[in-house]
Amino acid sequence: MIHIGIIGLGAIGQRLIHQFKEHPDVSIAAVCDLSEALVRETAEKLGDVHVYTNHQQLIADEKVDLVYVAVPPKFHHGIVMDVLKAKKHVLCEKPLANSLDEAAEMAQAAKEAHVVHAMNFPLNYGEAATKFSALIDEGYIGKLRRLQLSMYFPQWPRAWQQNEWVGEREQGGFVLEVGVHFIQQTLKLFGDLTNIQSCLEFPDNPNSCETGIIATAELADGTPVLIEGISQVAGREHIGFTAYGTEGVLSIENWGDLRGGRTGEDLALMPLGDMLPNKLIDELVKAIHGEEAQIYDFEVGYRAQAILEALRKQS
Repeated sequence: MIHIGIIGLGAIGQRLIHQFKEHPDVSIAAVCDLSEALVRETAEKLGDVHVYTNHQQLIADEKVDLVYVAVPPKFHHGIVMDVLKAKKHVLCEKPLANSLDEAAEMAQAAKEAHVVHAMNFPLNYGEAATKFSALIDEGYIGKLRRLQLSMYFPQWPRAWQQNEWVGEREQGGFVLEVGVHFIQQTLKLFGDLTNIQSCLEFPDNPNSCETGIIATAELADGTPVLIEGISQVAGREHIGFTAYGTEGVLSIENWGDLRGGRTGEDLALMPLGDMLPNKLIDELVKAIHGEEAQIYDFEVGYRAQAILEALRKQS
């Protein structure tokens, strides 16, 4: 049995609690948050768990084997470095850090600690992205002509994200919070991005995050990549990650839908019933047991961070 300690019990941290609870090889041993009321409320739902409001005390808990860090990005570096010093396995939320320098230090420390270090990039364990990846590998679209990420948000932060940091320029914004998932997919499926040129739109408030982005980049072979997004507009939220090829098009839409079509056809919703993607918790258990596993480590997080930093700077 692998015993999990969770640091950060906000909306993001709560999402994985159910998966941890349901897994036969995992047990939640301890929870931690600065809000004592939230810690107590979560502990009551979980039952027999240790409760902390100081992350160092949770890390020092001898029962904890793996620490899940689900705090805002500004606090990833300090907490994760403490976990690595304790030589404990760690799962960190995205983005890896609040700067590229922090991400580099964390990635190096993780290598030296000789522990399992993983990022929570949930798209990799979803049906739509799994089938997208498989069809790309099978040559469904032919030769890639263009890759495009589009992000539209009537409201940012969304209604369920009304907190102190998601809407701020330092560690929030939709480029970081949403774009990071698809940057990681791009790196995984198509390789690194070069020649990044980014134009950002900001509101008058100097502390508020971007309200628009238009960016271009290239894959190693020169294939163009377009990243565009806008918030505070009419309409419905829509996120699309689209690969245009010589023989067809594939698009992940709104996280869970996959549309595709051959050249000359309409794009149609593709069935996903035949997909059995790997699950994050299963893969973490395998990795901790020394088995081959599909996890995305801090080096992956660092590479994604480098792209994000380039996108968030005005050209």
